[in-house]
Amino acid sequence: MKIPKRIASVVINSLKGGVVPRIGLPYITVGRQGEIDALLHDIDIISQGGASFRFIVGKYGSGKSFLLQTIRNYAMDRNFVVADADLSPERRLQGTKGQGLATYRELMRNLATKTRPEGGALTLILDRWISGVQSETAAQSGFSADSPEFSAAVERKIFEVINSLNEMVHGFDFAKLLSIYYRSYISGCDEEKARVVKWFRGEYVNKSEAKSELGVNIAVTDEDWYEYIKLFAAFLKKAGYDGMLILVDELVNIYKIPNSITRQYNYEKILTMYNDTLQGKAENLGIIMCGTPQCIEDRHRGIYSYEALRSRLEQGRFSGEGVKDMLAPVIKLSPLTYEEMLVLIEKLAAIHAGLFDYEQTLTQEDMISFIKIEFGRIGADTNITPREVIRDFIELMNIVYQNPGTDASALLNSGKFEYAKTEINDRTLEKEFAEFEI
Repeated sequence: MKIPKRIASVVINSLKGGVVPRIGLPYITVGRQGEIDALLHDIDIISQGGASFRFIVGKYGSGKSFLLQTIRNYAMDRNFVVADADLSPERRLQGTKGQGLATYRELMRNLATKTRPEGGALTLILDRWISGVQSETAAQSGFSADSPEFSAAVERKIFEVINSLNEMVHGFDFAKLLSIYYRSYISGCDEEKARVVKWFRGEYVNKSEAKSELGVNIAVTDEDWYEYIKLFAAFLKKAGYDGMLILVDELVNIYKIPNSITRQYNYEKILTMYNDTLQGKAENLGIIMCGTPQCIEDRHRGIYSYEALRSRLEQGRFSGEGVKDMLAPVIKLSPLTYEEMLVLIEKLAAIHAGLFDYEQTLTQEDMISFIKIEFGRIGADTNITPREVIRDFIELMNIVYQNPGTDASALLNSGKFEYAKTEINDRTLEKEFAEFEI
């Protein structure tokens, strides 16, 4: 498996540190096919003018963020604009001290496209839109680029897009800002362009500042930032993209809010987004939020404490153990199987060997022994997560690489790697791997 060392280094170091790498995910994606297919179906619906809202639920380290980043890459490959943000005490969906606006700013900062996957793509998107209209006009009209007729034709097409947004909430001011940006682009006034971008990023403190610098008597606030997300989704479709995908992780930070009224306001904002997407009030917009089972299902503090959301999201009577509804609004992540974990660590072993330029010494038998030991721990059936297994395996590879001559098999069976096992787990694992073709 040929992987550039820069990407291999990011993958190994990120996983060892317990975080999801932003690049290199296709090299290590294993399992989750049902979940990925369901979310890709949503992306198809969004590209056709629809909208979707999903929750991904799983324990810490179960692969929520990994799945989120995988879908992020798929969406960008399909001509989507993607924005992601992790919630925190300073970033919420609603707040009295700018926490909602802080989330909006983070989403705008992380705006990404296929050609700018690392984020910060807002200016690129706006410039691409204008140059795209110019190219289209040149191809259709036959006017020369410096003729008055050409400029008039471009302006007509630009204002067709802008005027189509006027009927949406805050659409008039949003359209006015787009027209200011277009005229600044044509005149080469970078300072004016920068002020419009500053406004779109939610960086104006109040309406007065926006009025004095741009002539618009409005600014993005805690209360209405989601309305601008819908406007962006509508604009992006007209600018040549297939849709917009919003990814919000760490919902547990809403669950941790001590004040019950503040929590309820945040859940009310989720309900607004959920209703908009499912009722057709939003177009070309997808929203995915990630959280732990507790922060979703706890009826005292979690999302299910808000009755309007609980009644919409709670699992029906027919879903249960072994029977999953991937079309439901809540996708619960199941643990990866033993075979999937084996395939994953085989991929990591190849990446590690390529990164440090050594001949791989860990055999498949060693890897099977490692998986047996990891899953043989008491309580592993319900508590072990991919994060723990990956962390331990990278540590094993580091030790074997840094200590030439180390017998991996002897190390695995030493006191350092041997864990207390239950008879049932041991028998189950033996049966699973007996059926696995080596």
